[in-house]
Amino acid sequence: MEKLVKTHKDLRIWKSAINMVEEIYKLTYQIPKHEVYELTSQIGRIAVLIPSNIAEGAARNSKKEFLQFLYVALGSLAELETQLIIAHRLHYISSFPDEIIEDVRKPLVGLIKALKRKENE
Repeated sequence: MEKLVKTHKDLRIWKSAINMVEEIYKLTYQIPKHEVYELTSQIGRIAVLIPSNIAEGAARNSKKEFLQFLYVALGSLAELETQLIIAHRLHYISSFPDEIIEDVRKPLVGLIKALKRKENE
């Protein structure tokens, strides 16, 4: 029997996004101190927006609103990926976290598709 989703904290995608934030923050410790108010700050803000938008959308009244916030989270994920590519190309971080990004992107896209199907039924 599948567990009933009561709040955003029950969503696997939200949990994955929270784990991603933790990993991204650890990764940003490698970025030079002179970037702390620029790239590091930007990366942290964007990373936190992803689970925050998932949570806000889940708390909304309709699937349509939830979908809107999931799309915002997906956009933020693309923005985060871009910032991390820049940090990697500048040799501020030693490795690019493809797996971390994909661990959120794939289920996020899957949830969006599932909700769109239900919306069209």
